[in-house]
Amino acid sequence: MASKLIAPHGGTLKPLLLHGEARSNAMAEAKNFPQVRLTSRETSDLLMLAVGAFSPLNGFMKRDDYNRVVKDMHMTDGTLWPIPITLSVSKAQADSLKIGCQVALIDDESDELVGSMIVEDIFSYDKKEEARQVFRTEDEAHPGVAKLYAQQEMLLGGAVKVFSEAPYPELYGNYYGRPAETRSIFEQFGWSTVAAFQTRNPIHRSHEYCTKIALEVCDGLLIHPLVGKLKSDDIPADVRMQCYEVLIDHYYPKDRVVLKVYPMEMRYGGPREAVLHAVFRQNYGCTHLIIGRDHAGVGNYYGPFDAQKIFLDIDEHDLKIKPLNIDWTFWCHKCEGMASMKTCPHGKEDRVLISGTKMREMLAGGELLPREFSRPEISEILMKYYKTLG
Repeated sequence: MASKLIAPHGGTLKPLLLHGEARSNAMAEAKNFPQVRLTSRETSDLLMLAVGAFSPLNGFMKRDDYNRVVKDMHMTDGTLWPIPITLSVSKAQADSLKIGCQVALIDDESDELVGSMIVEDIFSYDKKEEARQVFRTEDEAHPGVAKLYAQQEMLLGGAVKVFSEAPYPELYGNYYGRPAETRSIFEQFGWSTVAAFQTRNPIHRSHEYCTKIALEVCDGLLIHPLVGKLKSDDIPADVRMQCYEVLIDHYYPKDRVVLKVYPMEMRYGGPREAVLHAVFRQNYGCTHLIIGRDHAGVGNYYGPFDAQKIFLDIDEHDLKIKPLNIDWTFWCHKCEGMASMKTCPHGKEDRVLISGTKMREMLAGGELLPREFSRPEISEILMKYYKTLG
């Protein structure tokens, strides 16, 4: 039978991870190549290429694709792509390389040989222009812009081979999911419509409400936490995983929910990152992406619903996955339940809204969050974590 699942972005999954003898031979060969060291973000992008999450890309972007993606979110062949996937090197190292040569890719944190690359292009770029277009700000206080400004001054483009997914399979076991695997799971369940929930935080009542709206209209739900590097004040992945497990055990129908993690590093890119989240969720087999207030945002750089509005500018032929837009959600005492700005007629005095700062203060002080804001099991896990911070 033909698959009922949505097609991958670009039509075909392109995982770039080598296995077996091909991997052994490529690794042995790469040990003789000049080395290029990867930042944590570049390594995380390489891992997304490895599993096919960034299909149809075959490596780091060359100049023409880079320039067009920055300018209008498309590659030169017309494929929608919202954020440049790049590899930077110093001017001195760029001058030492030639088009057509091969380089070994070394993860800068682990010193591990993680892949190789054919250098098909070497070019300079305008960091401030990329910041303006992609992040909508040149402010280096923005964490994504700060990482961009910290990059080296030249970019290398070309096809890659990937040798390792470490440390994620070992750290997360069966929770680590590749696009081919989630697609297989969805097919086994007989799902044709699947909503993805992007998260870098524990799931509180508002998040839970959003996901259950999705379950009302889709066959299944993929809870899909990011486990790559975050801001220093974000909650660590291992603590978040405890929260997800407890929540699914007690408050979700287990035959309609899949929990998998993915290794990308957060860019905090607001609207454009929301589109990237949609693109690779299509590769994972999802037909919808839940987008609530301030999706992928940080600080006050984006309007609360800019990540929803950007999809209005995307041609329907460019992207098959669709946004599932949900308004600001909260517990309302007068409604006696969860509600949103679209369903609740009452005032803010009747709504349970807790800021991130207030939440951290309560937890650090040993105070459980209100039941209307967070399930008590989640509050207890988070309170224990915040106590460890002293």
